[in-house]
Amino acid sequence: MDPSQVQSDKENETNSLEGEGTTVSGDEKSAPNDPATSNGDGAIDARDSSEVHSLPANNTAKPPFFKRIWQKFNIYLLLFALVILIAVGITLGLFLKNRSDTKKSESIVNSQNLSDSALKQLANSDVTVGNPKQVLKVESNALFSGSVLVRGDLEVAGSVKVGNELQLPGITVSGSSRFNQLQADNLTIGSNATVQGTFNAKKGINVSGNSTFDGLLSAAQISTNAFILNGDLKLTHHITAGGPTPSIERGGALGSGGTSSVSGSDTTGSIIVNTGGSPGAGCFATIQFAKRFDGTPHVTITPIGSAAADIKYYVNRSSTEFSVCTTNPAPSGQTFGFDYIILN
Repeated sequence: MDPSQVQSDKENETNSLEGEGTTVSGDEKSAPNDPATSNGDGAIDARDSSEVHSLPANNTAKPPFFKRIWQKFNIYLLLFALVILIAVGITLGLFLKNRSDTKKSESIVNSQNLSDSALKQLANSDVTVGNPKQVLKVESNALFSGSVLVRGDLEVAGSVKVGNELQLPGITVSGSSRFNQLQADNLTIGSNATVQGTFNAKKGINVSGNSTFDGLLSAAQISTNAFILNGDLKLTHHITAGGPTPSIERGGALGSGGTSSVSGSDTTGSIIVNTGGSPGAGCFATIQFAKRFDGTPHVTITPIGSAAADIKYYVNRSSTEFSVCTTNPAPSGQTFGFDYIILN
């Protein structure tokens, strides 16, 4: 190819080292777009590549800042930074794990196992094993022929079986308990008590406070100082009124040689009258109560026998006594009586 000819194809213009801003050092000047100069004899002298300096054009734009920074990074520098981050993460994880293990080890009590020689030593002498911060583990069964003294608290994870009597100065049960048979010389219940089965008391029950029975109360005998019934009283058997027998005072209506007697109690009873000669009007007898009533009681009298049929009887009463009287004389030499019921 003739170097004196200027090629006009775009490919050569693009690949050419000379452009609009090319400057040639030396005495001779050439056109800006001329890649070579001619000497005196017409030959083309190629310029040394070292003498050609390519200068950027004034209107060329610089690349973005982040792009220039990114071009300066090296892939090895990125790998180095990644290794540093991994190392820091591993170090931090090991530090946190070590700290957690330290806390766990502080909360765990040291334990100590018994060897065969230690067991033999315990069997033949009085020794101290370990310290209060340690735990003594006995994995096999243990038999204590003598007494066992526990100075601190006794905690049992499993069930407790006692083959003989269990003597305790005091016992506090916070949860539910079940006893197949419980014998107590003196049982005090500070709160509520629930008995799901039958409650048998052989020597009686003393209740100082109020009691409530939602179901049937069956008792061969109930003794109480006061019985207050808020509902109806239903009785399927006889009513027997007990208590001491009151005293009796003879009245003037009995006549000469007449007598009277009383049987029963302050609540119910009978008065037997035996008239003598020439009985008159007045009272046959005065009954004095064994126990004074709080107020004047209600006295109901029923005559007994045909001799008392024509007697016009009446009653005088007070909180301490009552009298059976008549307004007309009773027949002489007759025996009759009066039944009484007294309610306050």
